[in-house]
Amino acid sequence: MTNNLLDYDLEGLTAFCEQLGEKRFRATQLFRWIHQKGAADFEQMTDLAKSLREKLAGSAHVQGPTVVSRHESTDGTIKWLFDVGAGDVIETVFIPEADRGTLCISSQAGCAVGCRFCSTGHQGFSRNLTTGEIISQLWFAEHFLRQHLGRDERVISNVVMMGMGEPLQNYSQLVPALKVMLDDHGYGLSRRRVTVSTSGVVPMIDRLAKDCPVALAVSLHAPQDTLRDNLVPLNKKYPIAELLQACARYQTAAPRDFITFEYCMLDGVNDQPEHAAQLVALMKTHAINGLSCKFNLIPFNPFPASGLTRSDMSQVMVFAKILMDAGIVTTVRKTRGDDIDAACGQLAGDVQDRTGVDQRMAAQRQGMLGGIKVVVKV
Repeated sequence: MTNNLLDYDLEGLTAFCEQLGEKRFRATQLFRWIHQKGAADFEQMTDLAKSLREKLAGSAHVQGPTVVSRHESTDGTIKWLFDVGAGDVIETVFIPEADRGTLCISSQAGCAVGCRFCSTGHQGFSRNLTTGEIISQLWFAEHFLRQHLGRDERVISNVVMMGMGEPLQNYSQLVPALKVMLDDHGYGLSRRRVTVSTSGVVPMIDRLAKDCPVALAVSLHAPQDTLRDNLVPLNKKYPIAELLQACARYQTAAPRDFITFEYCMLDGVNDQPEHAAQLVALMKTHAINGLSCKFNLIPFNPFPASGLTRSDMSQVMVFAKILMDAGIVTTVRKTRGDDIDAACGQLAGDVQDRTGVDQRMAAQRQGMLGGIKVVVKV
C-alpha cells in the first residue's frame, strides 16, 4: 500500500521526501502541485525531476474522495456524498454567497455526541476520518468548482468544520488538515476564515489554542446545565461554566476578537424570553473573564426522529431582540440548501450505528427536556 500524499501537511510531506533522499524544496513543489493545482498524476508535475517522479510513482499516490452523488440546490448550494469505505459515507456542502464561498467539511463518519436536534448525531458514530479524508473534501471541491464555474482563481474562501462529526474528538487528524488549509503553499486561507465548530470538548479547546488557533464556534443551545444536559449530552462531562472559561482562555489566542455561539431554536424548548434573559446574564458573568461573544441563532431543520419542531420566526426575532438590546451581537442564520437536505443539522448519510444511539434517543424522547415536555407538532 503506497502513501496517500493528501494525508500530509507540508512538514509531513517534507519528512516523506527526505526519506526518498530529496530536499525540502521538492516537498514544497509537490505540495503546490497537489493543493494549488489539484494534480493527482505525478507525470503532470513537470518541474519535478524525472527521478523523483519515478520514486513517487512507486511509493505514493494522490487519492481524492469517491463521489457517490452530487445535488445542487435552487439557491446554488451543492452537497456531495462521498464514500469512505466499509459502508460509510460523509457529506460536504458548498455554500456560495456574493462575498465568499464557504465549504462545510466533515471530520467523522457519523458523530458520537448525540445532540437531540442533529440528524447526524441520531445516526450514531462509525469512525474518525483520516487527515487525507478531511482535506480531500477541500481538495476535491475547490478544483471541481473551478472547472464547474469556469474560474482560474480560488473559489473557496472560507472553511467551516461543521459537517458530520465532532472535530475535536478527532484532534490528531484535524490539526494537520487545518495546517494544510492555512499554508500559503496549500490553500492560503486566513485563520479568521477557517472555523472549528465544537459541542464543547474543553481539553481540546485548550490544545487547539496552542497548536493551531483558528476561529471557534461553540454549539451552546441552552443557557443552563439541566437543559443543555438533555440537548447536548457532552455537557454532563464539560458543563457550561467550565466550557465558557475555556472559551475565554481560547480568545487570547484566537484570530477573531469574539467567540461565536451557535444556538439552535427549538419550539417551546429553549426559545422563550426567559431563556434569552438567562443567556444575557450568563454572558455578562463570563465577560468578567474576558469573554466576548457573538450569537448565531439557527432555525431548526426538523427530522421525524428528533421529536422537536422549529421555533416560529416571530419567536426567534423576539429572542434575538432581547440579546441585541443587552449589547450582544446576534445574527439569525439564513437556511441554505434545505431542499437537498444540506442545511445545518441535516447531514446524516448512511453511517453504521455502532453506539446503540437509536435506543438511547428513544429513551430520551420519553422523558422531559429541562422540565419542558416536547410536543411534536404535525
